[in-house]
Amino acid sequence: MKVVISLGGIFFADAEKVKAVAAIFDELAESCSLCIVTGGGERAREYIGLARDLGANEAFCDYMGIALTRINAKLLIAALKNAYPEPLLDYTDVDVATVNGEDGRIAVMGGVSPGHTTDAVAAILAEYVNADLLLIVTSVDGVYDADPRTDPNAKKFDKLSPKELVALTMKGKLKAGSRIVIDPVAAKIIERSGMKTIVIDGRSNPRAIIDAVKGEHHGTEISE
Repeated sequence: MKVVISLGGIFFADAEKVKAVAAIFDELAESCSLCIVTGGGERAREYIGLARDLGANEAFCDYMGIALTRINAKLLIAALKNAYPEPLLDYTDVDVATVNGEDGRIAVMGGVSPGHTTDAVAAILAEYVNADLLLIVTSVDGVYDADPRTDPNAKKFDKLSPKELVALTMKGKLKAGSRIVIDPVAAKIIERSGMKTIVIDGRSNPRAIIDAVKGEHHGTEISE
């Protein structure tokens, strides 16, 4: 089974969080071909904010975010037992990094290009490797019709079609460091590829990642 995981930057707050999630990935890699895309989190948003205060444009801020996601990728690689030693810089690098999944090595990458969140990167990578599952592990327990962190009336979806997801994400604003769960670019890639996608919150229980790969979760599933 090929699985691509988009891992939110919140998991890089301290060493213990990185170790905990790395142990889950090491276990998962025993039965899956695994690729992980790391987000930037609060540190990325902090540096992006500083860049904006200095007058930087959004493309420049995107590159700031990309740099931080790649640093997080390095941190995760340091904690993994059997990972390719450097973050991938392009989707095609995964062919070499995983050796077609034969040796169980985990491929890790951060951001790639301006205008693409790491969820979009993960969606493109999942399409490129013909993954069986795209798993988005974030700080929200699924996809909502509004931001549940600011709107107490936000409605959570247990399941969405790719077309419904695209319509929903078009309401969001795409800027460097955006907090939206799935951005419009990622949603369109999911729609065109027909990729089964699951969104979960893995903060309190990292083993929820393994459960979701097995089909057991309390998040949102995007599929036809």
